[in-house]
Parts: sequence; structure tokens; C-alpha cells
Amino acid sequence: MRPLAPRHGARYMAAMAAPPLITLTDVRLSFGGKPLFTGVTFSLSKGERVALVGRNGAGKSTLMKIISERIEADTGEVWRQPGITYASVAQEPDLAGNATVLDYASEGLDGVYMAEAELMAFGVDPAADPATLSGGQLRRAALAKAFAQDPDVLLLDEPTNHLDVPMIEFLEERLRAFNGVVLVVSHDRRFLESVSTNTLWLRLGIVLKSPDGYVKFDEWAERIEEEDARALRRMETQLKDEQHWLARGVTARRKRNQGRLARLKDMRAEHQQMRAALNDRKNTADLSVDAGESMSKKVIETFGLTKSYDGPDGPMVLVKDLSIRILRGDRIGIIGPNGAGKTTLVKLLLGQIEPDAGRVKHSKTLQVTYQDQTRESLNPKDTIWEALAPMGGDSVMVQGRQRHVAAYAKDFLFKPEQLRQPVGALSGGERNRLALAIGLAQTSNLLVMDEPTNDLDMQTLDLLEDMLLSYEGTLILVSHDRAFLDATVTSCLCPVGDGEWIQTAGGWSDAQQQLKGLRRRDTTAPKADKAAAKKEAPRPKQQTKLSFKDEHRQKELDALIPKLQTEIARLEAELSDPDLYSRDPDGFSKKSVRIGAARDEMDAAELEWLEIEEKRDALAG
Repeated sequence: MRPLAPRHGARYMAAMAAPPLITLTDVRLSFGGKPLFTGVTFSLSKGERVALVGRNGAGKSTLMKIISERIEADTGEVWRQPGITYASVAQEPDLAGNATVLDYASEGLDGVYMAEAELMAFGVDPAADPATLSGGQLRRAALAKAFAQDPDVLLLDEPTNHLDVPMIEFLEERLRAFNGVVLVVSHDRRFLESVSTNTLWLRLGIVLKSPDGYVKFDEWAERIEEEDARALRRMETQLKDEQHWLARGVTARRKRNQGRLARLKDMRAEHQQMRAALNDRKNTADLSVDAGESMSKKVIETFGLTKSYDGPDGPMVLVKDLSIRILRGDRIGIIGPNGAGKTTLVKLLLGQIEPDAGRVKHSKTLQVTYQDQTRESLNPKDTIWEALAPMGGDSVMVQGRQRHVAAYAKDFLFKPEQLRQPVGALSGGERNRLALAIGLAQTSNLLVMDEPTNDLDMQTLDLLEDMLLSYEGTLILVSHDRAFLDATVTSCLCPVGDGEWIQTAGGWSDAQQQLKGLRRRDTTAPKADKAAAKKEAPRPKQQTKLSFKDEHRQKELDALIPKLQTEIARLEAELSDPDLYSRDPDGFSKKSVRIGAARDEMDAAELEWLEIEEKRDALAG
């Protein structure tokens, strides 16, 4: 089979100004008889920060192991500049067997000074017991160890997993200042755009190299796919001619026809490979989720919500006096550094933990799907089949519809032979896809996702974004993935200190601009005169019942809502007439416009009535 690399290699693999530290030439590797790499050729030079992209299972981690001499290729040549050193950060760092984090980070070093300094820079206590560290602390410890080694080549596998945005930005600064080679696998597109100078695309067993960073990946990949599509059309024409020759009955036994028949077989194989290449970016998980039954406009409302925990320096307030209203269709991102209380806030909103003060009110029709970042719902001893169909049998209920387990698993890129594989043997990306499959099968009108992008490949991530954009229910999303937040949420809840949270419009980038403006106002606001502050205005008499205006408006709404209900029912009946459009197209158009407006008026009237009624309850209480 002829690889596709030569056609693109000459065009996109420009010579580097600096001499290469590593060169791979026609590297091939198979697992269980199946080729993983069919001809990998590229070089890495000092000063390059390279984003390695490709689908889950394409072999990105394996390629890193070949580069760092942890495994050998079947054939091909791997040249390394003599004496170069490597440091790796694995997707799941293992600190077991070390009494302290410093013992782990200083392993193999002449002294402990560099390791200790790097641990402090990454915000990890060198004396800490590794068994007590959180996921984010484990990641930071692994990064500190890698930088302490001062390597020539830095290999990073999902380095931003479990890191908050300030730490991701700190890592970006360190990588941009790094003087060797950086090769990074990450699902965090904003991170890759920020740090990468080149892109390697691992695609169907070969590697294509772009002279640009990940910021131009989509544009570059589309050019390659357009070129492949043109070549495929030419090949399909040629195949038709060859197949016509074969169909005329020319026997393959004749010696003079053996070569032509062999070429035809090669052409068919290459044709199949090219078709697979064009489908590669499209053949991703089929994610969909049902928004459940219709629910009231108000989904969750909080009143003076407060929660604190005992910390080492005294009580630590995570949420203070929070009063917010989450409406149907809201798409809210909860952002902030690790330790700010994001998961605590989610659990308060869902009623999973009790507040110290205040209360939470839920819609009566609330149906919640909650996917936490620990994926604790997955039993490592279960097979994929058992995880998808825990009640047994060969079918699974997906949003109220019965589907065969194998067919549903295929939507999430699991092959039939994997279904009897234990969950504990899955990679991080596969476990995340399985958790998504289980969570998205459930019918819900409130979808809560805590760090859903961890370990997902780019294609599945794109499709998850599309699914969330088409989701008709309410979305609450906790994430440090800045590009993902910008693409999926319409407002953000942001911590501003001392347990206070504010809601900003737009995605993550919008939130940062609004928070900067808020901080500027805080620093420029004039200080209140102390003497004037003591002179408090007399407190008005406490109101105990609704104002005349509110009472009058509620009576108007009491009369309006039944009229709207009657009008909507009448319009629905008239529009259900199959002959209405052909008989009266103008009337059909007017009725269609009016029923939409009437439904909007109904929603607004019901919401206003509820607000007045809640005001009545609050005054009475």
C-alpha cells in the first residue's frame, strides 16, 4: 500500500533553520498484526513547540514513546543527536512509592534545589505526601519534575488536564520560554494555539507536518483534504477503466496481465485508504441528548445561598449570599481557579449538599443529568457492555428509545470487539467517551457537566460542542477549557473573592474583559467619607404586603393568561387543518406568526405572575 505522505511531505515539510535534534524516517509499527504507523517521516529541531494532533487511538502516545526510546519501531530509522535528554509528563502521572513530592521530583537529579524550586513555582508543597494530592496537584508535580530536569526534549501528554486557567497560563509562559523541543498532545485548543510553532497531524498511519502552529490547523487540514478529494476523483475514474478491462474477461492467468492486475489491487487498496482519510475527521462520536419534557421557565432559583468550610486558617467562605435565577435554556459556565468552590456551588445548586444559610428552589419538572469530573459512576470491573446495559440484555434505553448496545457503542467509537473489555483497561479518553455515552443516554432538561473535555480528541470535542449547541434544555458547565467555554456558554458565574460570585454575559473571554472592568472600577472608586458614613439614612418602614401596583398587575395577569391559553388552543386547532395553507396561504402565515407571539406573551405573563407571587410570599414570611 502506498502511503499518502510523499504527496504532502514535499509541499508542507519545509527545511528548518536549526539542525534537527530528532529525525524519524519511514518508521513503521504494528500491534497484533495491525499496522499503527505505515511510514512516519519528520524532524524536530531546537526551538520548535509542536502540537501533535490526531484521533484517539491514532498512536500519539506511542509515537512519543518511540521518540523517547521507551519502545522500538518495527522498521525505519530514528536518529537522535548524541547526548540529548528527555522529560515526559504522562497523561496520568504516577507518584506511588515516594514518601514526599520532593522525593519524586528530584529522582535522578544531582541535588534537590532545582526540583524544590520548580515545585514551589508550580504551587506544590515539596514535603506533601503524594497520596494526599488532588488531580491538579499531581499534574503540577509532574510538570515541575519535567522542568527540573532541564531536558533537550519535553514530551507532554494532556498537560492541562485538571489545571485551572491561571496555572495553564503560567505553563504557557514557561513553554514559550523553553529553549529545546516541545512535543505536546492536548485537547485544549486555546493552549495549543498559544504555545505551538508547528503542527504534526497523525493521520491513518502517517504524519503530516505544518510549518505553522495549531492556530492555522483547520485551514491547513482543509487544503490537504481538498487535495485528497481531487486525487480520489481522479483515481475513481482510473479505477472504472481498470475494472472495465477486468470485466471484459481478460484472464489474470496470462503472464502479461499479472502486472496490471497487481496494479489494480494496489489502486483499490490506496483508494480505500484515501476514502478513509477523507472520512477520518467526520467519523467521530455521534453525540445527541434529549432535553426531556417541557418544563417551567424557571429551573433553579437561589435565595441568599451561603456555604463555608473549616480551613487550616479558620472558616473559608466558598459561597456567600448568592441569589440567582437560572431559566430554561440558559447556558452557564462556572469558571475560576481550583479551590474557588466551583464543584461546591454545583452541588448546592443541585441540592446535593445543604447550605449554611439561604435556600434553593427547583422546578417541579426538573430532570438532571450530572456528569462529574471523577467519573466515579464507572465501575472498573464492569465491561463496556455492562456499563452501557447494567440491567443485562443486549439493548440500552437512549433518551427513551431502545437501541442495541453495539450500535450505540459504535456512535462513541467503540468497536464490537471492545465491548467485553473491562472499564479499568480503558484509556482516559475512552473512559470519558463511555461516561458521555451513559450520561447522554438519559433524558434530562438540565445537563450539568464538570470538566467534560478531559482526554477527548479534537473531533469528539467538536462534536460535543455541536451537541451542546443543539441541546434545548439548560446547561451548567464547569470547565477550564477557554475555547470550549467561548463556544458553548452564554453567561459565566465567576468568583471575585470572599465567597462572592457574579454573573457575566458571554463566554470565558467576555468574562475576563468584564472582570477587568470591575477591578478597574473598584480601584478608582472614591473612598467614602467616614463621618458621612456614620450618618445613616432613616430606614423606611418595612413593607409587609404587596404594593397597589403589584396587586393591580397580578389581577390583570389573572385575566390575561386564560385569554392567551384560549387563543393558543384555537390557533393550534386551526393550523392543524391540512388544507389551510392551500386554501388560505395568507391566513396560514398570519396565524403562524401570531401563535409564536402568543406563546412568548404567555411565557412572559406566567413569569411575571410568579415573580409577583414570590414577592407576596417573601413579604408575608
